[in-house]
Amino acid sequence: INICGCLDTITEFFCFSLFSQLGGCGILGVGIWLAVTQGNFATLSPTFPSLSAANLLIVTGTFIMVIGFVGCIGAIKENKCLLLSFFIMLLIIFLLELIVVILFALYSDKIDKYAQQDLKKGLHLYGTEGNIGLTNAWSIIQTDFRCCGVSNYTDWFEVYNATRVPDSCCLEFSDNCGLHSPGTWWKAPCYETVKVWLQENLLAVGIFGLCTAMVQV
Repeated sequence: INICGCLDTITEFFCFSLFSQLGGCGILGVGIWLAVTQGNFATLSPTFPSLSAANLLIVTGTFIMVIGFVGCIGAIKENKCLLLSFFIMLLIIFLLELIVVILFALYSDKIDKYAQQDLKKGLHLYGTEGNIGLTNAWSIIQTDFRCCGVSNYTDWFEVYNATRVPDSCCLEFSDNCGLHSPGTWWKAPCYETVKVWLQENLLAVGIFGLCTAMVQV
């Protein structure tokens, strides 16, 4: 009975490890697909230029694959060292997730302030050579969310040193429409607009995060 119970536990552990590895492969695949097909889109932050969705998914997928591989090999070989390593890595990930959630809750105001300042610095890279990713990202956000600038459309005045905005800020797009009067531009600030959109989808994100944490536990 003990032997059967042990075999059942090892089988379940192997299945969980294999599931983790397959999940990592999926995330890595999506990251590579984004990097190949959407390579012209990048982060909006000049401080973290490599912090794009594609890069995050590639790193996360690779990390999860490695953890799943260690768990699978440990279960197959019944190697205590590998199984302990698998447990420690899962524990570290869980603790890091918990720390990030706590820090966001405690310092949300400071994070908001820093993020807006960083994004405004990034506006000065808009349309410049070597920053096509940032340019495309801002154009899509302003068009899709019907907003302009980080905290106000006047953020672009400092970038151009003139009363103008990118054409993606226009209510009706046309060439050089950003040179027209403010009455033809979107007025909503992009930071607050995107933040509200994220808050509206916070329930789904929270449920996903809770399910993930439960699986890890």
